[in-house]
Amino acid sequence: MTRCSFDRSRQRIAEASRIIPGGVSSHFRHGVSPTPLVFERAEGACLFDIDGNRLIDYYLALGPMILGHTPADVIAAVQEQAGRGILFGGQSELEFEAARLVCEMVPCAERVRFASSGSEADQLALRLSRAVTGRSKVLKFEGHYHGWMDSVLWSVATPSEQLGPEARPSRFAGSLGQDASAGENVEVLPWNQAELVVERLKRGDVAAVIMEPIMCNSGGILPEPGYLEAVRAACTETGTVLIFDEVVTGFRVGPGGAQGRLGVTPDLATFAKAIANGFSVAAVAGRADLMDRLAGGGILHGGTYNAQAVAMAATVATLRRLGTPGTYEAMEARGRRLMDGIDQALKRAGITATVTGLPQIFHVALGMAEPGRHYRDMLTSDRQAYVRLTTALLERGVRALERGAWFLSTEHDDAIVDQTLAAFEDAVSVLKPA
Repeated sequence: MTRCSFDRSRQRIAEASRIIPGGVSSHFRHGVSPTPLVFERAEGACLFDIDGNRLIDYYLALGPMILGHTPADVIAAVQEQAGRGILFGGQSELEFEAARLVCEMVPCAERVRFASSGSEADQLALRLSRAVTGRSKVLKFEGHYHGWMDSVLWSVATPSEQLGPEARPSRFAGSLGQDASAGENVEVLPWNQAELVVERLKRGDVAAVIMEPIMCNSGGILPEPGYLEAVRAACTETGTVLIFDEVVTGFRVGPGGAQGRLGVTPDLATFAKAIANGFSVAAVAGRADLMDRLAGGGILHGGTYNAQAVAMAATVATLRRLGTPGTYEAMEARGRRLMDGIDQALKRAGITATVTGLPQIFHVALGMAEPGRHYRDMLTSDRQAYVRLTTALLERGVRALERGAWFLSTEHDDAIVDQTLAAFEDAVSVLKPA
């Protein structure tokens, strides 16, 4: 099998570091093995870099490109709107249509407000929750990511020696320079343990419980049977706002997101990534009585680029396609075949591993014999070995995230899956004992 090389990318990143710190504009693109890549173009499920490599892409820009990199319908809608105007500083019919589609597709969405990033959407949901409840405390979970802002970047990637007791985890800052006072009202619990949430909420002082309804950022972990239902009931009983962070799962695991798929409806939910197939769009959706407080209720939410017309055109085109019958079923079938193929290849090689999650977004963890239940379980995975595997895959023309997540698009057809599994079978050899 032909091996890819990345010398030109390595050189350009080094040169760009003189004008851009590290040669990249996001922390999550820095330090990847063997080097951050520089791309020339994309098509369907593939990227083409400056070294001339064709790479089957399972990053999908960390999730947004659910229709692939060059969907004709989205591109046409964007081009048409760009000719009419880009940014109005006001409303457009496209914004209203995008909002209608979100409310039609998402169970909790009686109202929706648009923003420009998932981090912003989460901040709005938390501000709204504090305003309507008159409370300050926020409950989040180990390993759950809700953006890079100071108020929520706590206990996302806590080192094992800093965890603290399982029932009362330490609150671990995710960055140098983070404002410690921003975390004073944030409390952290392990996920998938309903009794701890129920007990904490009895005090009646928590404004919001925020969680990824499927733990995608740290392991592709599904909620245990009854967990979401128990948390939902406890929030209802105590007047606490339940927020599902569906920035990853929204419009990816089904037209109604994780809440539609799992059958538990939050009070508020946040969306980004797959909502507009690569355009900078995010949203908060939820109950009308909560969301309507944003209309003159003294709760500030602004944003110059919120509901920008070109991005709204992309949103409408994306959601219309995702609402087409058969779209998710096709992704489900191919994603399941990919998951099963990866699992079987690892077993044939005698490598202990788990493949967990859903076909549109799943997670591979080496060194684990059983699927994890929460963040602490995932710390037992062999992350160094997995980086060796993803590096070997990249050399064989398949780009997969080093953290274990695999994102699927509508453009990952049977031929692409076959090519991926052939490359995976060959790449696994780097993990075998000499």
